[in-house]
Amino acid sequence: MIRYHLKELIADKEFAERRRITIGEIAKETGINRMTLSKIINHPGHSTVTDNLDKLCYYFDCEIEQLVTHIKEVKAPDDAAIPKD
Repeated sequence: MIRYHLKELIADKEFAERRRITIGEIAKETGINRMTLSKIINHPGHSTVTDNLDKLCYYFDCEIEQLVTHIKEVKAPDDAAIPKD
């Protein structure tokens, strides 16, 4: 699964610039739809196009590694592999 760090980047930018940054402002500056930004923030693993990732990296002046992290999903072992009494 892909984990986005958009909330953290917004908080860092707000702190650095000492002002509030809205999703609407990010949408206007990047050209990314507000609904898409909302889904990235609120729906873990949301799929988006690489062009959006590029725009967000440019807006936040960050590397892709600061914006997204790949989380390996650990699958539970099959029931057959679990010993039964």
